[in-house]
Amino acid sequence: MKSSAPEPVTSMLGLRPLSARSVILSVLLGTHPPQAPVAEIVDLAESFDIHAINARVALTRMVAAGDLERSDAIYRLSPRLLQRQERQDQLLTAATAEPWDHQWHMAVVVGAGAAPDARAALRAQLRDQRLAELREGVWMRPNNVDIRWTPALTPRVEMFTAKPDADPEGLARRLFDLDAWAHAATELTTAMDNAYTPMQRVTVAAATVRHLLSDPLIPNELLDENWPSTALRATYDNYLDEIAAMRATLSSDNSTPDNSTRIRT
Repeated sequence: MKSSAPEPVTSMLGLRPLSARSVILSVLLGTHPPQAPVAEIVDLAESFDIHAINARVALTRMVAAGDLERSDAIYRLSPRLLQRQERQDQLLTAATAEPWDHQWHMAVVVGAGAAPDARAALRAQLRDQRLAELREGVWMRPNNVDIRWTPALTPRVEMFTAKPDADPEGLARRLFDLDAWAHAATELTTAMDNAYTPMQRVTVAAATVRHLLSDPLIPNELLDENWPSTALRATYDNYLDEIAAMRATLSSDNSTPDNSTRIRT
């Protein structure tokens, strides 16, 4: 009996193939400067089994939506997405770089009566700072990363430095679902090792970015010895090398000078 083809790793992880728009953005967000000639983008899309017509339609719609700007047949990220790229670069290259002195950031939300949308926005901003909620209105994390407050946060949040009396590892696990994050990171690393088509690889890479952006960046002292974030970052770093090589080849084929580089994570 003839055996069936193995299920794609993307399907096993519940990942759907990326759209033309998502492929183009994934490549440009990982490239510095984030721009490319139209011919290269179309050729690149075809490498991911995206028809040239679909790629051109996606480019037109992305310009109309404010995702891209076009000048002299060069497409580049819009200022809005340049800000997203800068934030993504910062988060992807982030590490527990500061020595941990066993102190914790504690943010306490003060004041009452805010509208639901304002409360939701505040919670999202606190999560963006990699804080987690201990109880309603009290957010914490180890102080091994900088907390960057926006002016909108300041009136409603008071910051403290704290130190738990006992079991900081247990507190970290109460605040952050470390086991779930580690399991997903290991699955993504394995998936990239077993993703063979360009579309499978870019789909796993996009999921990898999303997961790395949610890395709680807990100090090593509070983590298992084989915490998988380093391996996952290396996997994504290697994938960016693949994309840079692919773009260099396409740029050469199109006889268009290209000085693009990728950010190292």
